[in-house]
Amino acid sequence: MRLEPIVAPSWQRRLIPPAAAILATFVIAALLAQIAGGNPFSIFGLILSGALGSKFAILETLNRATPLIFTGLAVAVAFRAKLWNIGAEAQLYAGAVVTVVLGTGALALPAPLLLPLLALAAMVAGAGLLLGPALLKTRLGVDEVVTTLLFNFIFLLFVSYLLEGPLKDPMGMGWPKSPRLDPEARLPRVVDGLRLHWGFALALISAVAIWLINTRTTLGYEMRAVGQNAEAAQFAGIPVTKVILKTALLSGGLAGLAGYSEVAGLKGALTLDLSPGFGYTGIVVAMLALLHPIGVVFAALFVATIFVGADSMSRAAGVPSYLADIMLASALLLMVLAILLSKFRLRRD
Repeated sequence: MRLEPIVAPSWQRRLIPPAAAILATFVIAALLAQIAGGNPFSIFGLILSGALGSKFAILETLNRATPLIFTGLAVAVAFRAKLWNIGAEAQLYAGAVVTVVLGTGALALPAPLLLPLLALAAMVAGAGLLLGPALLKTRLGVDEVVTTLLFNFIFLLFVSYLLEGPLKDPMGMGWPKSPRLDPEARLPRVVDGLRLHWGFALALISAVAIWLINTRTTLGYEMRAVGQNAEAAQFAGIPVTKVILKTALLSGGLAGLAGYSEVAGLKGALTLDLSPGFGYTGIVVAMLALLHPIGVVFAALFVATIFVGADSMSRAAGVPSYLADIMLASALLLMVLAILLSKFRLRRD
């Protein structure tokens, strides 16, 4: 048996395998819920109720989806050009660090000027962190999967050093956290008294912007061409190295915005547990969305619904919240298989 590429897959071929992957994910989750002693239908109902059953729950779900949209877009942009960015977690923290450094008194500006400047600085920090692995890939042929993955651990250690040293809050009673941002550096809340902030709107704008770049610009065409066949793109006159470097800057910048959003919009300060793995979960989001920027928004909302709802379900039904992690892992593996089956068919030699 061998895999044979499908030159022009039909819409049924592109749609049915991903839909089957999502359905299989829920079947696996239902079986595991049954084994754990719960009623699958009741558990899924509790997940939906916990994530969407009230105004507070809906806003919390949107709040959780915000960084996932940014990291999902970062991964989708890079993967489309076959730049395997596994380092969105480090790029997120890079954006957060710069936001804290500049937003705690280094820049005395009014909010209308300070907020966009902080966002730009966070993008530059995230982009710079991915630029190194991209240069190693294009100049020396170093595998970016390894370098970006290792950067996650290296940069987290660097953040730990900063929080125990130069950025440690002297009023933090010994806890490893940074000083709080100035009020002018904080993103306003969408609804007073609740945690959803205008970073969510920025995430939606970013998704639309990436969609326009992909579909309406030369860079979008070049990224698709390089991702499909770099050698053919080079032969056609596309500067592959420049395209990969531009892709790295765009991808890293989006991940840096996730760190800016979490610090300026939600936490107000930098801590080592700022991200519970948003960078890694962004890979799941991007794959569920089939690398489509608008699909990333819906995939992030789906993932956020599972996480927020699973917390509520765990308390109500006594089923471990790890069920959400299993669902996402299953969804990722099955979606990768679905993408493979949508582009290739099995042939007997």
